[in-house]
Amino acid sequence: AMDRLGLGYEALKEIKPDIIYYSSSTRGSIGPERNYAGFAVSFAGLSGIAELTGYPDSPPHPMVGRMDLISGATGAFAIISALNYRQRTGKGQNIDLSSTDALSVLIGDIIMDYTMNGRAQSRVANRDNIIAPHNCYRCKGDDKWISIAISDDDEWRAFSDAIGNPDWTKDDRFTDAFSRKKNEDKLDRLISGWTVNYTHYEVMDILQRAGVAAMPSLSSEELYSDPHLIERGFSAEVDHPVMKRQRVIGVPWKLSATPARIYRHSPLFGEHNNYVFGELLGMSQEEI
Repeated sequence: AMDRLGLGYEALKEIKPDIIYYSSSTRGSIGPERNYAGFAVSFAGLSGIAELTGYPDSPPHPMVGRMDLISGATGAFAIISALNYRQRTGKGQNIDLSSTDALSVLIGDIIMDYTMNGRAQSRVANRDNIIAPHNCYRCKGDDKWISIAISDDDEWRAFSDAIGNPDWTKDDRFTDAFSRKKNEDKLDRLISGWTVNYTHYEVMDILQRAGVAAMPSLSSEELYSDPHLIERGFSAEVDHPVMKRQRVIGVPWKLSATPARIYRHSPLFGEHNNYVFGELLGMSQEEI
């Protein structure tokens, strides 16, 4: 579309040779799929992530808006890299981002497994290929869950001690990692029989104190109010002239010398018209 408007990279480079030009699309600007429509569901499907996400007996899960966030963050990093390059060399960049590729890099091991071994992996819900237990278990409350992952026999013994050493934890089907994986369905049912008696935060406290990896599966509301995530800078509060004070997703990277932060709300419709058209482009008020 930008090329058709006469605003493509080559045209703008004539005006500003060191321009940094960023273009984001589903499959990039070259190749037979360059005209594919671009939105989150297509990114997820074409990247392979949707096929891997969900339950084995359910359709692939597109994950909708989360795909846009990853594409946007990848693009922001590319622009920052180009600015750094221009600062050192004086040269601009033409950044052609395939949003599909920005997601495919997250499943490199799956792609290599197919390339090298011919295995096309699919949905396994929350399970792992090797270790067990590795799942999301129901807890007390409305749609409350806890993720638990136990990677070796020492962690299994710590888990058993933490939950009071019920008889089933000493069953031969669960005493070593291979046996636990082989009897994973039964194991998951037994663990759920324990977790359902506690809230997801109570299970987290019990197991983390024992050195077992356990973390609540948080709702959107819980993500924004979780004290650990707030301390880590996951979210930030901003004042908005229409929506008042809001908590929003924070900057996803950490910089020690120049820490990034959110300074203000996103622009209102037409908020910067006078600045862009008037101050930057020199148009008169009548033209604006």
